[in-house]
Amino acid sequence: MLEKYGHGGDLLTAAELYGEGGGAFVDFSANINPLGPPPGVLNLLRDAVSAVTAYPDPGHRRLKSLLAESLGVDIEWITVGNGAAESMALLLLAAAPSRVGIVEPCFSEYRQLAEQFGAEVLSVRGTKEQGYRAGVKSIAGLLEQVDLLFLGQPNNPNGVQYALDDLRLLAQQAERCGTVLAVDEAFIDFIPEERRQSLLPELKSYRHTVLIRSMTKFYAIPGLRLGFTIAAPELAAAMTGKQVTWSVNGLALLAGEACLRSGRDYEERTRGLIAAEREALRQGLLRLGCEVPPGEANFLLLGLPAPWSAAVLQEKLGRSGILVRSCAMYPGLAPGHIRVAVKGRSDNVRLLRQLEEIIAAEA
Repeated sequence: MLEKYGHGGDLLTAAELYGEGGGAFVDFSANINPLGPPPGVLNLLRDAVSAVTAYPDPGHRRLKSLLAESLGVDIEWITVGNGAAESMALLLLAAAPSRVGIVEPCFSEYRQLAEQFGAEVLSVRGTKEQGYRAGVKSIAGLLEQVDLLFLGQPNNPNGVQYALDDLRLLAQQAERCGTVLAVDEAFIDFIPEERRQSLLPELKSYRHTVLIRSMTKFYAIPGLRLGFTIAAPELAAAMTGKQVTWSVNGLALLAGEACLRSGRDYEERTRGLIAAEREALRQGLLRLGCEVPPGEANFLLLGLPAPWSAAVLQEKLGRSGILVRSCAMYPGLAPGHIRVAVKGRSDNVRLLRQLEEIIAAEA
């Protein structure tokens, strides 16, 4: 199985399984901006390599300042982490929940981290009819039973958002229950601002709600690991108090600062590319007989046409140099579900052609 460690983007495991060199794969299993990092970021890192001889700023002050300015929040609301995954871990350490709620299907790290820290995990499931969203009433009911609840916005692996009114209802319920509502917005930067459903502008009204964001996906720097949270100062301080000193390395901090200074042109080009390529890819997959909910992120969840399973198709694509993410292990999904990233036009066309050849050969 390609997901040996529970995630996509594992090129070494792919090489072990399929015999290709890591650089030879077209990786649709990891959801990274196909444009690559903003212009100048890689050159900055090359020029700044001597920074590895100095300790990074343990307070992440310059990056926090830029984030606060960009997001329109006070700097005390920002906590920087070694990727969104560390941010989630810090939140669990700070909140110390005995019960954690998740809305499945969802990012596997929610359950994995909660169980690693000794919490019992309770869940509700989305339905196919709602694009694998769960009903807001069932999520609100789950908030009453747990100490912390993770909610993907947009959710991974289906890429759909919850409406802003639903988020408000859940945030209000979290206030009443004293439950921490952790809204994972790792992929929200890929959505145009006018379409984003986010509580960020009104977060000061919801002291129990935390927004978790990632810089590694949108800015294409996953190897550096960089994420952050926006939370009420008392919770942000509690998270910082649980953080290992220097967990965020100096090059990651420099790259983050450069990404935030990269300007709107890169951001707009990314969103335009993703929107156009996502729809073109979705239409091509529909023509091949796949079921494809219309997600809003930089990836698509698809149900394969019968009798294909994710395991068989993943193996055949892997042998041809293409990696996809099996979603067969996600609770609430089926053996025939996979997830594919939205990449550039030539890569997306290659995926569609390879899928067509594989499916036609077995017809």
